[in-house]
Amino acid sequence: MPSLTPVPASHWKLSVAPMMDWTDRHCRYFHRLLSKNVLLYTEMVTTGALLHGDVARHLRFNAQEHPVALQLGGSEPADLARCAKLGELWEYDEINLNCGCPSERVQRGAFGACLMAEPQLVADCVKAMVDVVAVPITVKHRIGIDKNESYEFVRDFVGAVSEAGCPTFIVHARNAWLKGLSPKENREVPPLRYELVQRLKAEFPGLNIVVNGGITTPEQVAEQLRGLDGVMVGREAYHNPWWLASWDAAFYGAEPIAELTRETVEEQMVHYMAQEAAAHGTPWSSIARHMLGLRHGLPGARRWRQVWSDHKLKDLQPRDVMLLSHSEVQKTA
Repeated sequence: MPSLTPVPASHWKLSVAPMMDWTDRHCRYFHRLLSKNVLLYTEMVTTGALLHGDVARHLRFNAQEHPVALQLGGSEPADLARCAKLGELWEYDEINLNCGCPSERVQRGAFGACLMAEPQLVADCVKAMVDVVAVPITVKHRIGIDKNESYEFVRDFVGAVSEAGCPTFIVHARNAWLKGLSPKENREVPPLRYELVQRLKAEFPGLNIVVNGGITTPEQVAEQLRGLDGVMVGREAYHNPWWLASWDAAFYGAEPIAELTRETVEEQMVHYMAQEAAAHGTPWSSIARHMLGLRHGLPGARRWRQVWSDHKLKDLQPRDVMLLSHSEVQKTA
């Protein structure tokens, strides 16, 4: 059995949530330019995709992304153990099991949020992974499923899974409705109940408890950190990424990086686009889509976004697109 390396709770202080179709390696590279400390997560990767697909395509990432966690989707302990081992071999800093996604496609695969109804199976999955890797195994889950709003349900889930060797739980503070709501509605309709997450920390003080769901301001982050070990931010981090640029100073006590501006970040992304095109033939548009919120709230932001998302410009070099975008911004000044 691998020797587990102790990980300080501060590892989970701030993180960007795993988001399908969004937090790919290009997005994570961009976010790392904005914060040196925030923990980044991959999109969910299913065990089937790894065991029967192109491993490199799913697991390749940039060394600059560390600390970065791999989120797995699956419910077969042996398959999860094999995939966790792959994640460790590819040098991910953490392996996370998805027990929170409510989509019908994920349910058909018998994983995601529906796993919360089977805590012993989740415990078996966790133990299978813990037995073969030395990196932390974590679980991301909801506070309940369907209309079951009892605290005891999530308490018993966390209790059973923690005994299998999982010390860290990332809790989306909403129920997952497995029928009747789309994944988007599941992020908005079930009410947020942060108090249940706080109760989990009070009842399990030795565990790392991280809250996720509906957090959009630094005041909310600070409030949650007073009682919990971490805060995971999802959609707000994606749509308003410049917020991440303040996190190192505000929450990690780091000195602000004087040369960090929206313009220097954009310049670095243009350089990255050129590298990716040369190395992998990646079109710049598939990278640029992740930074469209960089100028959120600034004059000319709409026109800047329009230029960077204009596929009629796809044959231009990214540096030329950047110059064009700046020219358009100047016209709105």
